[in-house]
Amino acid sequence: MDNEEKYVARAERMISRWAGKRLTYERRQTSEGAVMQHDPPQRGELKDSEDVYIEQPKALPILDRCDVLVVGAGPAGISAALAARRAGADVILMERFGCFGGVITTVGMETLGWYRYEGTIESEGIGIELERRAAMMGGTIKWPYNDSQCLDADFFKVVADRLITEAGVRPILHCLAVDVIFDGDSNRLKGVITESKSGRQVILAKRIVDCTGDADIAHLAGAPYRKTPKDKMLGVTTVFNASGVDKKKFLEYTDANPATYADWSRTWTQETTGKEDSLRSPYLDKEFDKARELGVIPENTTSLGGSWSALTEAGEATNLNLAHMNGFDCTDVRDLTKAEMQGRQEALYALMALKKVVAGFENAKLRNFGMTLGTRDSRKIIGRHNLTEEDVKNQAKFADSIGIFPEFIDGYNVLILPTTGRYFEVPYGCLVPQEVDNLLVAGRCVAGDMVSHAAMRNMMACTVTGQGAGVAAAISLRLEQTTANVDISAVQVELERQ
Repeated sequence: MDNEEKYVARAERMISRWAGKRLTYERRQTSEGAVMQHDPPQRGELKDSEDVYIEQPKALPILDRCDVLVVGAGPAGISAALAARRAGADVILMERFGCFGGVITTVGMETLGWYRYEGTIESEGIGIELERRAAMMGGTIKWPYNDSQCLDADFFKVVADRLITEAGVRPILHCLAVDVIFDGDSNRLKGVITESKSGRQVILAKRIVDCTGDADIAHLAGAPYRKTPKDKMLGVTTVFNASGVDKKKFLEYTDANPATYADWSRTWTQETTGKEDSLRSPYLDKEFDKARELGVIPENTTSLGGSWSALTEAGEATNLNLAHMNGFDCTDVRDLTKAEMQGRQEALYALMALKKVVAGFENAKLRNFGMTLGTRDSRKIIGRHNLTEEDVKNQAKFADSIGIFPEFIDGYNVLILPTTGRYFEVPYGCLVPQEVDNLLVAGRCVAGDMVSHAAMRNMMACTVTGQGAGVAAAISLRLEQTTANVDISAVQVELERQ
């Protein structure tokens, strides 16, 4: 092909692209495989003065279609996908990381419900099923001071794979939703735009469940939400795991230096009901003061302290939740970058302190960090019903209940453990965003105030809202209703069946 022919071929490709035809690849076969060349995008317009770049319109290929698309595969997303599939829907579960499990598998948080001291009442559902299935497959260890289970965070990737495959949920990993698609001029969603190694593509769905944790889909769709001011947001955490721990020696140390939930109040003012104060807690705090006094760690490492969790016979201490940082917005990429890097350094300081002052950790070394930062607080949708402190502290009941959650509140200097059998009902209305239809939100970004968030952000609560959202999405399709006006009694019947 001479230069003129190459120019004509390139011009024809550009004209086809402007006409909205799908991008093509030029392929030549060699002994090493095909030679490929992707057509570059049309040139956009850079407006330096406004700090914006304007993209030209382009055609996007359809990656897939489904009845229910669940975006985000943490405890809420897994629960939503399984529930919708069991209710008869064709379901895609889409996740930005390379595994399912959310903060369990990517952050290393091992406990769906560590609060189960005697007297706790909670609903049966997919959340309990996740624990039981993990235990049946040999992927749990008993939590230190009550009957709660610690999940093996890495092994839970396999547990989630098995559950999703057996249910017939269609998985898509390494895929991020970056925009939404509306059905014509209506307020009903019909899909999302994705970005991945496969490029920019589209998934069309009749119903969408936002389980991103940060209400990303609701935000992109223009649904109203609130966000706690950054200086009041719950902190972020770098979770890490250590090896080389002498389990017997460490447990002897904790028995000789017992910590209780009253110790959580040592460094900040904390509201409790009093019944929590004497209960044993896997907590380390004063040890870091001692390390600072000895000059082992810098004086400014004042945010170190928190919980330990599972200990293995192989000398592994996992889910070391000790490096906390405040003042970061986890919807801001620069804040996330700074927190990831700072958190790794803080975690190393924590390990240095443990090696020096805690018996059993003398020969410990870093095994690994979580794949990503642990976050607790960001966007909260404004829903049909917005949960309140009054609701979660006073056993609220709702006609549109989709499940219950025990009176467990942990955040914003409030700690209440559910040792008295008290619980509140979770209303369907807190899953329903305003101004956007055929979209439901589940997980920690459901509607509510700060104190209710301190309850609903917990992973087992996320499974309750996830299962409720998945069932509602499927039932709305079966009854040919939208998620905003679905027959809640039919949803409740299906939840009871599951």
